[in-house]
Amino acid sequence: MKRIRNFVGILGMLLPWISLLGAFIVSRAKPGTIPQGFWDTLSISATYYVTPPLTGILTTAAIVLICYKGYKWYDNLITTLSGICGAMIVTFPCNCPVAENIVGFFQLPVSTSHIIHCTSAVLFFTLLAVNSMFLFTVTDKSKPMTRNKKIKNIIFRVCAIGMVLSLGLLALPIQFPAKIFTLEAIALTFFGVSWLVKGEILGLLSDD
Repeated sequence: MKRIRNFVGILGMLLPWISLLGAFIVSRAKPGTIPQGFWDTLSISATYYVTPPLTGILTTAAIVLICYKGYKWYDNLITTLSGICGAMIVTFPCNCPVAENIVGFFQLPVSTSHIIHCTSAVLFFTLLAVNSMFLFTVTDKSKPMTRNKKIKNIIFRVCAIGMVLSLGLLALPIQFPAKIFTLEAIALTFFGVSWLVKGEILGLLSDD
């Protein structure tokens, strides 16, 4: 179980940077194929159209989340819904400067696909934040709370708040280059840290 949590956390933290690297490699190998507007409005989702990491990494993470078995039925529900939303992010691509009029597996108009994509992304991060805030912090009441568990709970709550704040900043009318990518990368970093701490990577903050 801990290995699965660590695997999910690592995937989340690597996703933005591997996607960015892939897009950069394509832009260097095929000059002129990616317009400047792509970089100005850069998002992880936009890299779907030029390089495969988003599809491969997010689909893998989605499958792991769907198959993840928690301690209670609501753990399974939250992670399963998170995985479904993650899969929908890939299945329904976003609109961006390199998008065509008809996109995705279901060949929908890009405007329709974009709405489903954004809704799925918001739900994805919201569910991950709920998981970190309310489920990872659950403590066995039959046992005394250890010092490490208290520290982990603080980290889980900070990560949940960080993910929610990242989503909130996306909605503010403040613009800067690659705003969406930057905030997505921050949110995924909080997500990754939360799952790595839950997985007690390298034995850190272990309660065993």
